[in-house]
Amino acid sequence: MKYYIIAGEASGDLHASNLMKALLEQDNRAEFRFWGGDLMQSVGGTLVKHYKELAFMGFAEVIMNLRTILGNIKFCKKDILNYNPEVIILVDYPGFNMRIAAFAKQKNIATHYYISPQIWAWKENRIKKIKRDVDQMYVILPFEKDFYEKKHDYHVHFVGHPLLDAIADREQVDSEQFRKENNLNDKPIIALLPGSRKQEISKMLAVMLKMVYKFTDHQFVIAGAPSQDLFFYKQIISKTNVAIVENKTYELLSLANAALVTSGTATLETALFKVPEVVCYKGNALSYQIGKRLVKNIKYISLVNLILDKEAVTELIQDDFNEKRLEDELFKILDYKNREKIFDDYYELEQKLGGKGASETTAILIIKNS
Repeated sequence: MKYYIIAGEASGDLHASNLMKALLEQDNRAEFRFWGGDLMQSVGGTLVKHYKELAFMGFAEVIMNLRTILGNIKFCKKDILNYNPEVIILVDYPGFNMRIAAFAKQKNIATHYYISPQIWAWKENRIKKIKRDVDQMYVILPFEKDFYEKKHDYHVHFVGHPLLDAIADREQVDSEQFRKENNLNDKPIIALLPGSRKQEISKMLAVMLKMVYKFTDHQFVIAGAPSQDLFFYKQIISKTNVAIVENKTYELLSLANAALVTSGTATLETALFKVPEVVCYKGNALSYQIGKRLVKNIKYISLVNLILDKEAVTELIQDDFNEKRLEDELFKILDYKNREKIFDDYYELEQKLGGKGASETTAILIIKNS
């Protein structure tokens, strides 16, 4: 079959690439055309647009780039018609993908949504469009199935979380070799995961880097996002003695003793690597105030706490994300007395997410329901 896949972010590129591999195992005649990134491109097919061209963060930034976004949607619709796929697979990225789902429905193209929009957090009224436009929905968080089926009478498939596959399939890291290749010393590592977009990275690192001179028994290492180049990070860190590793987040987490992590998928990745973390978030003031008023009935911002329905990891949000609070919380997660409880919570988290096989399960269901 001919598949048209749309992933608009780095995490979507990862999960879509693994889904593509699984589809090829089930359908040896599979052909791919997609919006995504380097990981998807490495599987094969035609890359239409890279997610680096699509990443706009927050309400204010979206408004400022509205012409570009609308132009991309128009181009995407035309490209779909020219390719004439049998299946469209939408991966997260709801602001864009929900518009494409409506278009695909009008054109009678089978539409599969992998990784649900987080309508349980905000924009719950999107359920009407999902019911109308999405033929099959594949959810990766355990509470999402009840949300859709019990609250909204819409059948979905819970397939497990694809991060379990991605992490389980990684190669083992040689600590000595990794440290040597990246000019790291023998001190315990505190990983800094400041996000993937320029706006958030600049904001997050400004505070995170203040910890460097407070925890001198450790070395701080930045996980460089694949969407950013090394020069961008070097401008921010200036003369700070902090290392940067590019496109090696999993390798870094496998060796890290603790982590400071910007809210997002990375909070869950860090937990699955069993690394104690402090979750951080500070966004554009206007975007934050608008978002705060739109998000309903959500007690936490990190996936770890949302899935466990308790504060397993500390969240420092907006004004709470400051030098003093961050120092206090980092000290706590480095204290062995607190770490045992964190590891117990991480074990519970892994059990709730189910086992491996999300990509394979989803591929089989897509083929079966197309």
